[in-house]
Amino acid sequence: MKKSWLIAGLVVAAAALVAGLALMYILPLDLRDRSPVQPLAFSHKLHAGVDGIHCLFCHRYAARSPVAGIPAMSFCMTCHPLFGLQIKELEAYVQKRKPIPWVRVYTLPDHVYFPHMMHVRAGIVCATCHGDVAAMEPLTRFVDLKMGWCLNCHRQHKASIDCWTCHI
Repeated sequence: MKKSWLIAGLVVAAAALVAGLALMYILPLDLRDRSPVQPLAFSHKLHAGVDGIHCLFCHRYAARSPVAGIPAMSFCMTCHPLFGLQIKELEAYVQKRKPIPWVRVYTLPDHVYFPHMMHVRAGIVCATCHGDVAAMEPLTRFVDLKMGWCLNCHRQHKASIDCWTCHI
């Protein structure tokens, strides 16, 4: 084989690798709808805004788990009857004993590890990634989750930018 063909092949392979890495850096990690239609008209604006309920009250796993978690219907039903707030749609799910099929707003690929607990412990406020949820109606993805956005945040907060920090 000629040396020039080998060199040309290596140049093409290197260019493809650089292009692939550049695309991973700038492309969003989630291409789904930024504000999906939910099965229930849950209002973060009412709960977090008007009522002033802190994120970690309902998303209580965020401080101790990789996922923030969505509260069970039984958790919702501890407050609603107490305050005389009856929501027919919620009660219908409770009576059927079926979970509410919420549509995720934020998703990451399987190869990305994002532990909420580490970010909460580091003092990163929820609004950094999720925006002013207390003013949102309906809930909308606040940021384009791109690797570059995450890396900039890590640099700003002097967190590790080692690949294995976020990639499993």
